[in-house]
Amino acid sequence: MNPTLCREHLAELIREELKLLAELHKLLDEERAVIGSGDLKGLQRSTAMRQQRMAALANTEAQRRSLCSLHGHTPDAAGVERLLAWCDPQAELAGLLRECRESALKCREVNDRNGLMVGARLKRVDERLQALRGRADRSATYGPRGDMARSPAGRVLGAV
Repeated sequence: MNPTLCREHLAELIREELKLLAELHKLLDEERAVIGSGDLKGLQRSTAMRQQRMAALANTEAQRRSLCSLHGHTPDAAGVERLLAWCDPQAELAGLLRECRESALKCREVNDRNGLMVGARLKRVDERLQALRGRADRSATYGPRGDMARSPAGRVLGAV
């Protein structure tokens, strides 16, 4: 493959990744609202759509790695840099790659924030379940035979 065709193919992959990252960022923002509302079906839909975008991003990454390998470079960031030095000596794609990295970092930040929200909601649900079951908030411990120590379902407040 000549350098021009390689650069065009790589540019196509980067543009596709940028498009997918923009879609993912939008989905993650929407997911935040769904998490806040507690809409389980909406969360399931959002999760499925997010997973589709992640699979498409993984496919794009696999194609980029394959392009590196095809030209004798390692399928990592250093290999991409060497491939770019060969097929894009004027660094025409550098801006697109930088934009791609920035977009991926933004997606990671939003995803991490959503994960914290989900964790907080799960903790509140667990606390409510603990209260309904009449259990104190304590760590799970093991009994003398290695099994989980059982706590009584309720308290005896007085005996006759």
